[in-house]
Amino acid sequence: MRITGGVLRGRRIAVPSGDLAIRPAMDRMRESVFAILGADLEGASFLDLFSGSGVVGIEAWSRGAARVVLVERDGAKRRVLAENARLTGGAATVRILPVESFIRDGKGGPFDLIFLDPPFPYRFRAQLLERLSASGLLALGAIVMIHHPREEALPEKAGDLVLRQRREYGRSVVSFYRWRESPGPAGA
Repeated sequence: MRITGGVLRGRRIAVPSGDLAIRPAMDRMRESVFAILGADLEGASFLDLFSGSGVVGIEAWSRGAARVVLVERDGAKRRVLAENARLTGGAATVRILPVESFIRDGKGGPFDLIFLDPPFPYRFRAQLLERLSASGLLALGAIVMIHHPREEALPEKAGDLVLRQRREYGRSVVSFYRWRESPGPAGA
């Protein structure tokens, strides 16, 4: 798998061998998500939940994120995640624990950008968004992106997360939420 943009553009990253549970994010989808984020990446803190190989978080750093945390439940992926995180020169850290536990713990934030890529059979996306909204992990105005099957409709609102847009990529959708947007000028 290759990084599609930024300082690591074209660089191959490691993927756990023989692990069919990892669904590497499609190149086109990643390029589109990062094009949408654009300047929001510069200097941002980025949380990659259900990170698998860590490709999304590593790509975020490659495109300007200052700090990245990769969270993955499967301890067998630790070596590959650590190898990929080294590409960031220390800007990325790896946490091996269930995403639900990381969110419940609520430590390590706040994050400006959060990407969730649970396995497609995962049935608790809406609840996960609710918990994330209440976790203390989000910076004011944070953007939360969640990758899910097109057949699964997610709510317009989950706690203080408000759906801003959806992008379809074949059978996949990435839904973009904003958390407690910054207040505008008085009277706006």
